[in-house]
Amino acid sequence: MHSISSIKQDLLPLRRQLKEHPIYRTVAHPDQVRFFMAHHVYAVWDFMSLLKKLQQMLTGTTVPWQPKGDPRIRRFINQIVLEEESDLLEDGTVMSHFELYLAAMQQAGVATGPVERFCQVAAIGHPVETAAERAHVPEPAAAFVQDTFSFIDANDAASIAAAFTFGREEVIPDMFRALVAGLAEDQPHAFQLFHTYLVRHIELDGDSHSHLAEEMINLICGNREQAWARVHAAARNALQSRITLWDGVLANMQDPVLDHSN
Repeated sequence: MHSISSIKQDLLPLRRQLKEHPIYRTVAHPDQVRFFMAHHVYAVWDFMSLLKKLQQMLTGTTVPWQPKGDPRIRRFINQIVLEEESDLLEDGTVMSHFELYLAAMQQAGVATGPVERFCQVAAIGHPVETAAERAHVPEPAAAFVQDTFSFIDANDAASIAAAFTFGREEVIPDMFRALVAGLAEDQPHAFQLFHTYLVRHIELDGDSHSHLAEEMINLICGNREQAWARVHAAARNALQSRITLWDGVLANMQDPVLDHSN
């Protein structure tokens, strides 16, 4: 019988590999942080699609409205949507975390044209593969988004919840936050907003959200062994996808042929 604890035990090697990934030690220069941001922004964007799919499947979003699913899951999902789609920042500004990330890119001098073109093409109904091609999205980021949408398109709540819970937790260690804090101190006009994003991200993905996300999976799967098996497989695939993204960003960053000015 699968369970949260048994799945987490099985995932330990992948989680350790992700936590100790060399990209965190390699990103040590402002230009490298900018290069990282130009790739990572797509993971910030597709997170919202993953979350919105959960909201569609597990809460009442149709008209005429009817209560849907477990009210505890509804509250958790809607709380996450509130904070991710319309977060209240310390200065009173309200914006989504994706919009905050775009603002951080602009402040740091990172071109936002590619991701904005990607969003425009995807918004009119083209597949993410087409949007990535037309916007010239970096290959590692394009592959990661395609992996995310493979979960979404499968239309299975257990798998999507697994990708959300295990694939999006603890993906930016405190050591990376410390690096950006230093950059924000040295170049406050360049990385202040990126530091704000990372701090807020880590605050919201703390123990409380982790516990609630795991409870969501418990409620979705119940005693259904096949659902637990799908959670297990999706969790492994989501973690591996994130590791592959970091591998690709690191390889591109170290390739002297590539233009890292984006």
